Amino acid sequence: MLSEYRKTGDLQLLGKLYERYMPLIFGLCLKYLKNEEESKDAVMQIFEQLITKLRIHEVTNFKSWLYTLSRNYCLMELRTGSKHEFVNIEDYGVETPVFLHHDNDESNENQLNSMSKCMTTLPEEQRISVDLFYLQQKCYKEVADITGYEVNKVKSYIQNGKRNLKICIERQKSGNE
Repeated sequence: MLSEYRKTGDLQLLGKLYERYMPLIFGLCLKYLKNEEESKDAVMQIFEQLITKLRIHEVTNFKSWLYTLSRNYCLMELRTGSKHEFVNIEDYGVETPVFLHHDNDESNENQLNSMSKCMTTLPEEQRISVDLFYLQQKCYKEVADITGYEVNKVKSYIQNGKRNLKICIERQKSGNE
């Protein structure tokens, strides 16, 4: 059905294919969004995305691709939705990157300027990986998929990039004092 849809653009074919997965997608959306009405809306929005994305992307495993698309849709809804409550990750023992800590002496603007300058000093692999992971909030696998780097390399680039940023920011602080 998928290859036939790609050839013809027949929405009925796509509708039949998607219908098989709608209960799974609804369950996934409900898990993330925790609201039945929002989840129903999400199922329809995801179908609308399929109409264009399947014409562009070469999909070999539809079920896993659809799962990833749906999960990413829900995560983006959570990030952009003002109705959702966000929690402080430090409350759960997750370490905040050193360059996002707040000092009493330094304003947020100075921190951001310092971080921006230091980001430009990182090797390309580290800079891209740090940007995707911390600033765009992608997981290791998503960073690997986007960049083409191996997951273990991504972890290494992030760890080394974070360390290099810390060193650079500390140098800038001591140079400004």
